[in-house]
Amino acid sequence: MALAPEDLPRDPDLLVALVLAQAVEIEKLQAALKTVNALVFGQRSERRDVLFESQMALDLDDVSLVTPPPAANDDTRPAAVARGARKTARRNVGALPKHLPRINRVIEPESLDCSCCAGRLHKIGEEVSETLDIVPAILRVLRTIRPAYGCRACEGAIVQAPAPARPIAGGMATTALITHVVTMKFAWFVPLYRQAQILAGQGVTLDRSTLALWVKRAAWWLSGLYERQLEVIHSYPRVFCDETRMPVLDPGRGKVKICQFWAHSVDDRPWQGPAPPAVAYVFAQGRGHREIKDQLARYQGILQVDGYSAYKALAKADRAPGPIQLAFCLAHARRKFVDVYKSTPSLTAQAVIERIAMVYGAAWEFLQRYTLRRGGLAVTGNK
Repeated sequence: MALAPEDLPRDPDLLVALVLAQAVEIEKLQAALKTVNALVFGQRSERRDVLFESQMALDLDDVSLVTPPPAANDDTRPAAVARGARKTARRNVGALPKHLPRINRVIEPESLDCSCCAGRLHKIGEEVSETLDIVPAILRVLRTIRPAYGCRACEGAIVQAPAPARPIAGGMATTALITHVVTMKFAWFVPLYRQAQILAGQGVTLDRSTLALWVKRAAWWLSGLYERQLEVIHSYPRVFCDETRMPVLDPGRGKVKICQFWAHSVDDRPWQGPAPPAVAYVFAQGRGHREIKDQLARYQGILQVDGYSAYKALAKADRAPGPIQLAFCLAHARRKFVDVYKSTPSLTAQAVIERIAMVYGAAWEFLQRYTLRRGGLAVTGNK
């Protein structure tokens, strides 16, 4: 709140202190404004020549810098492409997948008689070429016929096979059709209204609400598998967790409401760990600490997360199963130092960014050596 002239102190020392305090506040506001401008109008990635355009050697107590390490993933400027150079087209000629079924079509000559002596020709070789074909999906009606048999001698003896179970009692959709609808929606992102239009093109008129009922029923059938997958993920000693916004229709309000999808995943392939790649998504109305606390109520281990404050409630000592050890994301931490360096620029922040780049470089070198060892190739160099 601005001070009126009559409210200003008359003591020179107090005036100096007031000016210094306002200068500090102005510096903070300018730094915040610069950060906001960078987030709104700046480039997505930070370039190394912009971040480190000045001193490459610092004297910061115990922070010693060596030869510039490999840059982080988003710091490398792509090599300039020479004018007139053309990229090699990514064609798949002669490399069709081996798992696809092959349909042989043999084309014989019109005549196997020699044009010179009229003798019989014999096969000396062949040329084989492959082309990619597609069989369009077709709709068909499965008619289930259950004959009823009776005995001429005994009027009450009637035999008939029981009707097969259907995924939806009294419904007309087979398991294959429901699977197709679910796969098209969630794997290939074809919404239900568009699938209804595709079916209408084949003469099958279905309301979108009917397709939604099929999807809901499929979710019920898969609920046991989903719960088991989530249970297996939480059985491993290290789990990754993150949340993302999910707009959801809210009838009656005229707008959507923002809910959350929480991803729980594991993947220990890079270091031959025990956990195969797996992910399970948990839908929630919000992203507060109570929500993630309920989702991980029985989990104990290491949780790899970003810097969101809701996760910190899981690390409290009074947590019922015991505190969870949080492993924060280095990339998220790096962004904070990048923001500080852009707004100040701070030599300490620059040194931290350099050290993080060294970690990225060491991790990349380790992955390269690990890949070569798995391929049976010799690796030399520093360990």
